[in-house]
Amino acid sequence: MKLESAIYAGHVLHVRSRPKKHSLRYSVFSLLVDLDEIDQLNEGLRLFGYNRAALYSVYDADHGNGRTGELRAWVEERLAAAGVEADGIKIHMLCYPRILGYVFNPITVFFCYRAEDDLAAVLYEVCNTFNERHTYVIPIEAEENGILRHRCAKEMYVSPFMPMNCEYNFRISPPTDDVAINIGESDPEGPLLFATFSGRRRPLSDKGLLHMLLKYPLMTLKVMGGIHWEALKLWWKGVPIYRHKPAAARIASTIVVQNGMNKS
Repeated sequence: MKLESAIYAGHVLHVRSRPKKHSLRYSVFSLLVDLDEIDQLNEGLRLFGYNRAALYSVYDADHGNGRTGELRAWVEERLAAAGVEADGIKIHMLCYPRILGYVFNPITVFFCYRAEDDLAAVLYEVCNTFNERHTYVIPIEAEENGILRHRCAKEMYVSPFMPMNCEYNFRISPPTDDVAINIGESDPEGPLLFATFSGRRRPLSDKGLLHMLLKYPLMTLKVMGGIHWEALKLWWKGVPIYRHKPAAARIASTIVVQNGMNKS
């Protein structure tokens, strides 16, 4: 049986436009995990584990409400709160896996499909280095030639070099042979940052995972190391620093309504 789950290998690109120009580009890969297949992956792959130690692993603790065994139910609850029928929904999660037990996921995207394979909603789960995460729940109303466009107000502190009074603009090409997650961040004065992940689909198999290990060794440690290295360069350039203001709740979500405004 052909798996819906897959590897997407590509790169991350960030371009900051002000107050100082800055850019970065790193080679990375993500896993697309069909939650209906995750037990099958856990049992059938030697290099992948679900809620257990393995070379590559996915843990419920890293997503949703963080409680083991509740990830699907958590997504379905978010969908129901947004007025999306969750019965029979298929959930595909695009994320970094733990590698040798470690991961930091700046953003995880949940693609939620109806039985007819049309998208019902997308959940953008954003994490920061203070162990906080906020999920933006966006029902799908329309696609433009397979492209999704969403916007919402920023609800959680993410970077010491970005203010809070910002808006996210998402432009998404959902996973097929390729995937692209484009995020623009703007403040009242205009665009500040453009970030993107683009990747090419590869089969999810032990052979494919071993190839990722050789091509992207210790990738998740490099992600965290890269965050701090780029922060040092931004500080050196004199980019203003915004102090962390703790979130009201460590784990929270927001439903984004049709006009792009948010409601808790």
